Amino acid sequence: MAQAFEHYLSTRRDLGGIISAGGSGGTSLATPAMRALPIGVPKVMVSTMASGDVRPYVGPSDICMMYSVTDVQGINRISEKVLANAAHALAGMVMHPPTESAANKPALGLTMFGVTTPCVQAVTKRLQEDFDCLVFHATGVGGQSMEKLVESGMLAGVIDVSTTEVADEIGEGVLSAGPTRLDVFARHAVPYVGSCGALDMINFGGWDTVPERFKGRLLYRHNPSVTLMRTSVDDNRLMGEFIAAKLNAMQGPVRFLIPEGGFSAIDKPGQPFHDPEADRMLSATIEQHFRSGAERKLVRFPHNINDDAFADALVAAWHDVQYAAAGARRA
Repeated sequence: MAQAFEHYLSTRRDLGGIISAGGSGGTSLATPAMRALPIGVPKVMVSTMASGDVRPYVGPSDICMMYSVTDVQGINRISEKVLANAAHALAGMVMHPPTESAANKPALGLTMFGVTTPCVQAVTKRLQEDFDCLVFHATGVGGQSMEKLVESGMLAGVIDVSTTEVADEIGEGVLSAGPTRLDVFARHAVPYVGSCGALDMINFGGWDTVPERFKGRLLYRHNPSVTLMRTSVDDNRLMGEFIAAKLNAMQGPVRFLIPEGGFSAIDKPGQPFHDPEADRMLSATIEQHFRSGAERKLVRFPHNINDDAFADALVAAWHDVQYAAAGARRA
């Protein structure tokens, strides 16, 4: 039923907005179709599940979750008010859409993590006059949200500095964006610039949440709520295979830049995650499997990812893929 509903909504061209109501079953049936709609289409979900973890329902979309308070099986003095408020909220969104921004700069998606912040800030500073730079925190849902905007046709391109969510997918961390990370670029020929940002680490919660099988690995207390685990040589080999396969499937122009001086602020000489052997395994594996071409290039640089020179290289690579995409459209 959920799949049929999602397919049905994809055929509609007269949809001003959508409102749904349900318990756990109804919410699970309705929200996949709601998530499939473009960002910006008004979406309200009245649910008995809205006062808990709503990530499985909302995901990277802009669904507005409203707690039903009572069950939604019938109308009573409480549900009447809640459902009326939800209906009026949707009506307001449909009848009073936001005015379009006067800015006509194309939107550019960038991924950032705490340990790659200097790099992304430097890239944004260099491009913000010409692009509306949208920065996404690469915490799993961040990468998914960026790719949702690509799917919706709302991004002119992506500078995917921080692919760290891949490390969590491979290494069983808590910030994975799932196995489909990067797949959107195989469906949409969007200019893509990527790098290895924070691929030196896998994320867990507080120190006590690290699984027992990992207690012998190199761990680092990032803060009381976040514990980082250094990716191993084997992790980097698996990540390299994962990333190369995704890059090979991309339809648009591609540049993937490898900072051989380290993938994060704590992956350089004198820092706790400095491990040249592990980093070399990643770059060598990607290079081994990557299929290069006129507009598909893998480039190594001697810099740390947060060096100004590497930010310059990312900006130059972006201009390359931007012009390549423009040339392909003219052809």
